[in-house]
Amino acid sequence: MPSQVQLEIKANDLIADKIYKLVLAGNFDLDDYLPGKFLHIKCSDNSVPLLRRPMSVCNIDDAGTEMVVLYRADGAGTNLLAAKKPGQEIDMLAPLGVHFPTEEVKEGDKIVLIGGGIGVPPLYYLGRKLKARGAVIKSILGFNSAKDVFYEKEFQELGLTAITTIDGSYGHKGLVTDLMDTSYDVLYTCGPTPMLKAVQKIYLSNAADGASRVRSGYMSLEERMACGIGACLACVSKSTDPNCTSYNRVCTEGPVFPIHAIEL
Repeated sequence: MPSQVQLEIKANDLIADKIYKLVLAGNFDLDDYLPGKFLHIKCSDNSVPLLRRPMSVCNIDDAGTEMVVLYRADGAGTNLLAAKKPGQEIDMLAPLGVHFPTEEVKEGDKIVLIGGGIGVPPLYYLGRKLKARGAVIKSILGFNSAKDVFYEKEFQELGLTAITTIDGSYGHKGLVTDLMDTSYDVLYTCGPTPMLKAVQKIYLSNAADGASRVRSGYMSLEERMACGIGACLACVSKSTDPNCTSYNRVCTEGPVFPIHAIEL
C-alpha cells in the first residue's frame, strides 16, 4: 500500500547532461516496490512548487535498504531537487501505480527492453528482476545525443545492449525502432509518447501479419501527474476498447498498460 515517507539522501550526483542519480536510504518492501511503480516526490521544503513530481524507480538493492532514482533536472521542482545534498531528507508518496507484469516470463524467454530518455530508468530495475528469473535480456536505449547517454554499462551487465542517438554522436544514428526485430517473446517499453507510438505501431503490425513470435508487450506512459492518486483526472489516456467510454487514469490504472490497450 502507498504511504508517505521521509527518506534520507545518500547521494545526488550528475551522471549525464541534466540527469541526476538520487540514492535514498530506507526500508523498502520488495513485494510492494515492483518494477514499473512510481514515486511522487516533494521537491522543496515549502509549498512552492505546490505539486509533487512523479519519478520511476531505477533500482532497489536486494536487501531493500537502498533505492536509486534517476531524474532530469529541467524545471523548477527538479532543479530544487538537484540542489539537495546527502544527509537531507525528502518527502514522497510511494509506491504508486501499476507495475510491469512479469508472471508469464519463464527461464530462457527472450525479453526486449526499449527505452527512450528518462523512460530508461524503470526498465533497468525490471531487467534485473527478469534476468534473475533466467530470462535473456536485450535492451535498445534511445537518446538525443552522446551527452545524454546514461546507464549503458549497467544495462550491458543485463545482456546485449544497443544505444541509438538522434544526431549519431554515439551508437546507432537514428531511432530505437530502427533496431527492432521479431526475435523476442515479451516486449517492455517506456519513453516519450512519439517513441511509444512508433514502437506500438511496429508491434501491432507484426502481430497482425504473424511475423512476430512475441507473446505480449507492455508500455509505461510518461504523463504529467498532479495528485498521483487518481483524484484530479489530469493524466488520462484513451482506451482502444470500443466498448470503453471512459478514460484511463495513468497514475492509477497505469502507468503500465498492455501495449495494444491505449490510443496514443
